[in-house]
Amino acid sequence: MTTEIRLIVGLGNPGKEYQDTRHNAGFWWVDEFARTHGLNFKVESKFHGLVARGTVHGREVWLLKPQTFMNLSGRAVHAVAQFYKIEPAQILVVHDELDLPPGAAKLKLGGGHGGHNGLKDIAAHMSPAYWRLRLGIGHPGDRAQVSNYVLNAPRREEADLIAAASEKAQTVAQLIIEGKQEAAMLKLHSA
Repeated sequence: MTTEIRLIVGLGNPGKEYQDTRHNAGFWWVDEFARTHGLNFKVESKFHGLVARGTVHGREVWLLKPQTFMNLSGRAVHAVAQFYKIEPAQILVVHDELDLPPGAAKLKLGGGHGGHNGLKDIAAHMSPAYWRLRLGIGHPGDRAQVSNYVLNAPRREEADLIAAASEKAQTVAQLIIEGKQEAAMLKLHSA
């Protein structure tokens, strides 16, 4: 069974001071996706975020960048999903992943939040059975340093690796949207 993706959510924090931080990897990816496909974000207060809509690879797709700050991302995701009757399995959430090194990108369905506050809040608002595109940012090594780490910009060499992984993930976006997640995983996860 294949499930086409109708909503792509990029996680991050709004505001210029967070723009280049590791925690905004999801925003970076969705911004590039929107640019590639000629989609423009508009403020949608009822959805607590920036929203873009368009036809991509022959399918209507919604893009969302919650403007609630990371810890309240679920409010925005739930609002869009409920309004447009989008099931969790039709949602792709793109986010930074501490448990993957910079340069890695992995696709998976469901699972726990792993301490990621954005994912934790989405799970509090709806089923966790949505697709995740996890963009590796690495781990600082010390749990006490995580907050500071994700809220700072990556070093140049890390930024290059994250950008390369993000670019590779863009190449499988069509497969994901079409509901061909297994094919996308094979392509994305191969070295």
